[in-house]
This record gives sequence, C-alpha cells and structure tokens, in this order.
Amino acid sequence: MGQEYEQGSVTTYGETAEIIAKLGILPLAALIPGHPSLNGLTKPENWHTGTDLDPWSWRAQFPGEGLAGYGKFIKKKAILVSREWFPAFVAAVDSTKSIEERYKDGLASKEAVTLLQIVREHEGIDTRKLRAEADMKAKEKKTAFDNAVTELQGSLDMVISGIKQRLNDEGEVNGWSSTSFETVSHWMSDNGLSAFEGDREEAIAWIQTKMNGVWSPTAIAWTNKAFSWN
Repeated sequence: MGQEYEQGSVTTYGETAEIIAKLGILPLAALIPGHPSLNGLTKPENWHTGTDLDPWSWRAQFPGEGLAGYGKFIKKKAILVSREWFPAFVAAVDSTKSIEERYKDGLASKEAVTLLQIVREHEGIDTRKLRAEADMKAKEKKTAFDNAVTELQGSLDMVISGIKQRLNDEGEVNGWSSTSFETVSHWMSDNGLSAFEGDREEAIAWIQTKMNGVWSPTAIAWTNKAFSWN
C-alpha cells in the first residue's frame, strides 16, 4: 500500500474514520495480506492508554456513532466495515435462511439460536447479562458461549454495538467494561441504514467494484477466496 498506510501513520480517531470510509473494510489486527489493519496503522504506545488516542477504545466508538459495523466477521477475527459498505457486506455474507432454519439443517448451533433469541428481545444487551439470561454463567459453559457469540457475528446475525461500563449500586464505574450486542437489522435501522437493494451476487459485484483500484490485488484475491466470492 502507499506511504499513508505505514506503521504509526495514523494517530487520531478522525484519521482512522477517513481510512475506513476509503477502504470499506479494516481489520483490527493483521489479517488480510497486502491490506492495512488498525493495529498496523497506529502507534503501539497509544493502545490501552484510555486516552482519546487509544485505538482500543475506538472499536466501540465507530459502531456507537454508526460509522462502521464491528464484529468478528472474517475467520473469527474482529473487523470494522464502513457504513457505506455494510449493507452490501451483509447481503454478500449473510445467509438467506433464518437461524432457526439453519439450526434444523445442522448449520447453526443450539447455543447460537438461544443467544440470538435473547439479543432480539434485549437489543444492546451486554456480555454479563446475556450469559445470565442464557443460563451460561458457569465456567464450564464459557467456551460454548464464546463460540456461539463468534458464530453469530460470522454469520452476520449480530454485531458488537458498543462497550458498557460496569457500574456499582451508586452508579460508579466498578470493574471491567463489557461488550454489548445487537442484531444486525437493529443496528442498521438504528443508524439509518437500509438493506442492500439486490441479491447476493449483486452485492458481491458491488463490493468488488469498490475494491478495484483501492485494494491491492493480493488483498482482493484473499478476500474473494475467504468468502467464496470467485
């Protein structure tokens, strides 16, 4: 890629927002060969500082402000997808069958069905409450819970919509923050995004057209293979 995508070339949230808008898809860490990542663009010393320059905090800010959809969308890795690309991305990746139909066909786990039904009823629910509602708070159920959450993101049923602070009874921050989840349809509606007008093939063609001239040939080829878009 060009000079602008070298390590440490990005410092602010605004600069990153411009790059996401230009590229359409930006992984948090190195994933797509020949393609930038948030980790690779930013300065290591700014991560996990809790300041305005902390890229780790931006991952919740982008979906919270409706600038990008966020979740483990590719090979169980966290990705930011720009609001312009997101409807086409959903149409190109999402199944046409409901999760209940996929479960009957053996294409979805029982845990994923349970979690998605809860998220539908409690949009924006955080990890702790979701585990409690699903009766999966026990330590031995954590792996199944984590796998189902990742499954729902990979199938574009659910996105990470933000990060919620844990508060005590006095309303003070107490303990680690917790990831919150929404269904894809709710997040899109909430942020003024309409469903892509076209079928899966048209959505793929739309994305591929956007990639041409902006993405490296290596990155395009890898992504096409990862999603079977060839």
